[in-house]
Amino acid sequence: MEHGNFIAGEWCASGTGETFESVNPADTRDVIGRFQASGPADVAEAIRAADSALPAWRATPAPKRGEILYRFGALMAEHKERLAGAMTREMGKVVAEARGDVQEGIDIAFLMAGEGRRMFGDTVPSELPDKWAMSIRQPIGVAGIITPWNFPMAIPCWKMMPALVSGNAVVFKPATDTPHCAVLLVELMAEAGFPAGTVNLVTGSGEAVGMPIVESPDVPVISFTGSTDTGRRIAAVAARRLKRLSLELVVKNGIVVMDDADLDLAVDGIVWSAFGTTGQRCTACSRVIVADAVADELLDRLVARTAALRLGPGNDPETDVGPLISRAASEKVARYAEVAAREAEIVQGGAVATDRAGLEHGHFFEPTIVDRVRPMDRLGQEEIFGPLLSIIRVADYGEAVLALNQTRYGLSSSIYTADVNLAFQAMRDFETGIVYVNAGTIGAETHLPFGGWKGTGNGHREAGHVALDTFTEWKSIYIDYSGHLQRAQIDNQRA
Repeated sequence: MEHGNFIAGEWCASGTGETFESVNPADTRDVIGRFQASGPADVAEAIRAADSALPAWRATPAPKRGEILYRFGALMAEHKERLAGAMTREMGKVVAEARGDVQEGIDIAFLMAGEGRRMFGDTVPSELPDKWAMSIRQPIGVAGIITPWNFPMAIPCWKMMPALVSGNAVVFKPATDTPHCAVLLVELMAEAGFPAGTVNLVTGSGEAVGMPIVESPDVPVISFTGSTDTGRRIAAVAARRLKRLSLELVVKNGIVVMDDADLDLAVDGIVWSAFGTTGQRCTACSRVIVADAVADELLDRLVARTAALRLGPGNDPETDVGPLISRAASEKVARYAEVAAREAEIVQGGAVATDRAGLEHGHFFEPTIVDRVRPMDRLGQEEIFGPLLSIIRVADYGEAVLALNQTRYGLSSSIYTADVNLAFQAMRDFETGIVYVNAGTIGAETHLPFGGWKGTGNGHREAGHVALDTFTEWKSIYIDYSGHLQRAQIDNQRA
């Protein structure tokens, strides 16, 4: 089936006349559909549609905008099983995790629907008599939304819901690996009642669609999640036009396990964090930093649990770990396994798994554990984005903090300990935007800010009420009802 772009409230073919296929990563013989390989002219058309819809949408009262968001969230909930099944087929994650992805979209839609009736500013006392002082949020304009494949419904919702409730119109470019998920989302957004032109979908490559969105002088705000190299390029282009820019980039998350930790609990959290979504989560655990005193015992338990994980298609209820998204992703993990074989010790997995019955047409890789990794090794520093977990042994908490923080990235971290004092030290010391205590590195909730420190982003946050910051401008307002000139900061008040 061929799917179109969605521009000005209508599904339409691209002006290029070209399409591309989306396939099931668990079985690449399964073609999900053909999608528009759009070009700059299609982007320009979508931006014009968004710009035309903008005045009426920003004039719509924010509570009314919120009501449309709420209807969209309710529609997602109604269609949750259908959406999750489609996501598993296109992206590969097991159905239970796909349901969670959809649920995050539902949660942020409902949260931001509420912001339509909050969207707080400040009312403060004036320093002068008979004068009122307050601040309000206002929309910026057309927002460019560029999203990755690993959370193909949650992340677009994280970005589009705050943009729309604030009164912006959006031009949405999804990843080329998951365009069908984007089509399904936009279909429900249209059904929910977003006016024509407020939501526009253009599919295609980053070069032909993404960069024209970034380069357009008519798109003053960009929200992007993806690779650091692409993020830097976007930042350079956006800086020339002084655009508002939110970036969520590369990660290298770690779990610290101290010698007083509950090891059963730690193993549960590590296995889920490292191999859930086949390690393809921005909050996935890539490093376990463990105290020497318990390292061997923890490793034995981890190897036993990991060896029992079942590889397979995500729609099989017996599957624990689904496929990687693409051949390129599988080849990348294989290259890091080769590095591990040279520089450390592979104790579990380490190989492509497509030689197994039922897996030969997918992008499967064995869940892999590598011991004796040093903090500054490539495996301790570089993002792998797959099912490969490095074990780093340390003597004490001081070494653990140093190892955890010695990366260029800082999204999510965790500590397992029974010492409440040490837990509070970790909350202070870990240089990440998210810190967990006695839990894994994944499981962020939509009502708190989501984002990273250092090279993981540029300081903006998604989720929580602060998500509005990316998509709004502050306006300070003063109302003087004294009836005569008053000059702030100058002592001219009448007796």
